[in-house]
Amino acid sequence: MRWKAFAGCLALLALTLTAAPASAHGRDPGRVVLGPRDGWAAATTGTTGGAAAARADVHTVTKRSELAAALAAHPGAPKIIYVRGTIEGNVDARDRPMSCADFADPGYSLPAYLAAYDPATWGKVEPSGPLEEARARSQANQAAQVVLDVGPDTTIVGLGAATLHGLTLRVTGDNVILRNLVFADAHDCFPQWDPLDGADGNWNSEYDNLDLVGATHVWVDHNEFSDGGNTSQPKYFGRKYEVHDGLLDIVNGSDLVTVSYNRLHDHDKTMLIGNTDKPTYDVGKLRVSVHHNLFSEIGQRAPRVRYGQVHVYDNLYAVRDPAAYTYSIGVGVESRIYAENNFFRLPAAVPLGALVEYWKGTVLHATGTLAVTGSSWPRPVDLLAEYNAANDPDLGPDVGWTPVLVDRLDPAWEVPARVLSGAGPGR
Repeated sequence: MRWKAFAGCLALLALTLTAAPASAHGRDPGRVVLGPRDGWAAATTGTTGGAAAARADVHTVTKRSELAAALAAHPGAPKIIYVRGTIEGNVDARDRPMSCADFADPGYSLPAYLAAYDPATWGKVEPSGPLEEARARSQANQAAQVVLDVGPDTTIVGLGAATLHGLTLRVTGDNVILRNLVFADAHDCFPQWDPLDGADGNWNSEYDNLDLVGATHVWVDHNEFSDGGNTSQPKYFGRKYEVHDGLLDIVNGSDLVTVSYNRLHDHDKTMLIGNTDKPTYDVGKLRVSVHHNLFSEIGQRAPRVRYGQVHVYDNLYAVRDPAAYTYSIGVGVESRIYAENNFFRLPAAVPLGALVEYWKGTVLHATGTLAVTGSSWPRPVDLLAEYNAANDPDLGPDVGWTPVLVDRLDPAWEVPARVLSGAGPGR
């Protein structure tokens, strides 16, 4: 009976992963706090967000102007913000829709940009001059509308099918909770061409759906992250005109974060923990727990880690298209990743040694992994051994720490059922 139920759960991977979330029920979702053992965000003072908010600091918002006003209200006071319906980010101060053309500086146009910086004539040199400056001003015009800062002691929770479309939430404070939200299509109208990014150059964009920037004690729970269907882009200079950056990035010395029961799907660069190889503000920080999340049809960074002690456990990884997949777990500079009891569903064309990628790290703890490749039954996989057999240099197994703040650690064979039924908004 166990394997029959398990096979049924795997069949669900062929279905859509973006069903409309159900309405919240039971206790007031704005007053929910993180459990005392639920990952790194439970350390020291724990994470309570705006649970202590006075009645005057509880807001319900339905549009960008209301969300911006609620975030700015009563600085320093705990606040709860309920999001209802869809909030569009690419709007003006009166919530009227704005297009990319509306944000563009008078000195910028994409055809002129393509003509000026074509590698065939410009060469492998970073763009500079008046046209690149006009692109940067255009990008700043859009950022002024689509990037909203989230300060300390704040809870933002969705009511029903609550969507933040084309917005970037940038968390900069301590003690923040974000739950039951659909983050979709934080797109950059003005990507920059970088001819030095990789062998052939790349288009790089500016916005993530959610950024944690120097933030501490943050709980990101039961949300959905994706490109919102905005996935078809042309190629210029032989490279995809990439209008998206990350889905959820944890950078600039952020610390004590729990990312739980989210759905992250249909995207390339998914979750970055630590944004520079330089030992600046990240050493001793970037302590993050990533558990019971669904990573479906993502290309890479699930997560990619620098410096941090990161516990990656009980996550479900579902890959359908091997051509769009690069790796799942990125072992970066001085990272200390403790991965356990994760489950991978892969095409037979994806080698097990490709699930981990070397980014100048030296160690990885990886135990309890199960994988289904092609039509096979689930089987135990030693991720470290598979990586070391296929790559040089080898990674060592000793990460120098053992997680203790774990509310529940499920065996890997239970992960598909738990994640498919429990991850995402309204679940």
